Amino acid sequence: MTIYDWLNKRGITVKNRKLIDQSFIHSSYVNEHKNLTKDNERLEFMGDAVLQIWSSLHLFKVTPPLDEGKMTTYRASMVCEKALAEYGIKLGLNKYLKLGLGEEKTGGRTRDSIVANMFEAFIGALYLDSGFSSIEKIMSEVVSFDNIGDIENSISDYKTKLQEYVQSDVRKTVTYDVINVSGPSNRPLFKINVVLDNIILGTGEGNSKKKAEQAAAKNAFEKMVK
Repeated sequence: MTIYDWLNKRGITVKNRKLIDQSFIHSSYVNEHKNLTKDNERLEFMGDAVLQIWSSLHLFKVTPPLDEGKMTTYRASMVCEKALAEYGIKLGLNKYLKLGLGEEKTGGRTRDSIVANMFEAFIGALYLDSGFSSIEKIMSEVVSFDNIGDIENSISDYKTKLQEYVQSDVRKTVTYDVINVSGPSNRPLFKINVVLDNIILGTGEGNSKKKAEQAAAKNAFEKMVK
């Protein structure tokens, strides 16, 4: 089944096939096929914006109304790399990826970063081709707003929340730096900063590195969603 058969099954007719085809072309494939000049990265940029708007619109309509902090948290969890990769694999879209031989051999077809980027690019291409109606048909297969608790339960801890929130905007990874260890060796107290691009987002303390990291992530997350 081609991607166009897949789309036809969902009642979606494509006008510009070149655009859809491009959404599945990874940069590694372009590097090995000199007749090609375009990969899916520009479409990925478009898809990211479309998914932000789509998720925001639906979260805004949830009843009873969600406050801004919860909408921000839920949106971040819905459009983070892991979630987007899950959508792409669940829908079977990753089988249409065009990868270089190296990426294919090392598992690129199921790698979260590659599949998530492909999914965004596909959404971007589809939006440019036929607007939000097509996006609605596809996203309704993988995201439900009938029980908002299901989305809330998918957010497991503050480190996850913070990373998903950051990645929803800049696709970067935060780091955790130990800045001080005090107390006796059998009861140490760790103080940790969570950092992004040399900027301290939050600080936390705990009697283990894990607890201090969670405290720092919570401190950062709660400041960022206010």
